[in-house]
Amino acid sequence: MITCHVRYVIEPSLIAEFEAYAKMWIPLVEKFGGQHHGYFLPAEGANNIALALFSFSSLAAYEQYRHQSQHDAECLKAFAYAAQTRCVLSYERSFFRPVLE
Repeated sequence: MITCHVRYVIEPSLIAEFEAYAKMWIPLVEKFGGQHHGYFLPAEGANNIALALFSFSSLAAYEQYRHQSQHDAECLKAFAYAAQTRCVLSYERSFFRPVLE
């Protein structure tokens, strides 16, 4: 299993728009075989950092999801929403191997 950690720099005045964007992606990750662990929005501290965590069975499965998302109508709609609203300023991905037991 591989878990993707995404750290977003978001526009603080567009948190509602980012939350709408996040809610679009949770079912999309699951549609492509992943398990979404949720988005985490600013509460205290930095007002422009949000996080997301989701897992796939392998890095290859994640890469397949990334490829398929570039051609899926619902994913393209989510990408366009983020671009239109400019709620995401930047993001970075890191990958982790969870220890569960």
